[in-house]
Amino acid sequence: MGNSLKRVAVLASGNGSNFEAIIQAVEEGRINCSVELVFSDKPDAYVLERAKNHKIPFTSFMIKDFSSKLEYEQELLKILKENQIDILILAGYMRLIGNELLDAFPQRIINIHPSLLPSFPGLHGIEDAFNYGVKYTGVTVHYVDSGIDTGKIINQAVVDIAPDDDLESLEAKIHQTEHIIYPDTLAKLINKGE
Repeated sequence: MGNSLKRVAVLASGNGSNFEAIIQAVEEGRINCSVELVFSDKPDAYVLERAKNHKIPFTSFMIKDFSSKLEYEQELLKILKENQIDILILAGYMRLIGNELLDAFPQRIINIHPSLLPSFPGLHGIEDAFNYGVKYTGVTVHYVDSGIDTGKIINQAVVDIAPDDDLESLEAKIHQTEHIIYPDTLAKLINKGE
């Protein structure tokens, strides 16, 4: 396998359905990487159960356990370095990434957002697009920078909002699209060695 196999950590805060889609692609050999660690800032997040099911090491601690965000990120960075992580993949990680991690992983932190950025950044991308009344929205895979969903766009996919869609059906369509575009985009990035 050589030294070229990228070592990946997944950061997630919730259910982990995007993590599951990524792991499936890794296990099928579509993404040429090794998922070494799953981290969650929520000890009861279901993504940790998913990691256990796939026999992937995981850890969790909360920002409130530390005196500052800097201390929290320093502890996380220490664990990432111990695991020799090359790339961070955010899969529903609901915290802004601070300079400590940005500096350690320049252009090597990747996120997925449930809208066509730059439209509808932030926590409620699906709901904001739905409430605004746009005819289509979508999914964006992007590099993480110091802003809120402002990093360089890597890939996007459009999702139509049908007249009979409600918020729940739109969310389902967005998640379905995420589970296709995220693994495919990561495969292109990681397999070509970026």
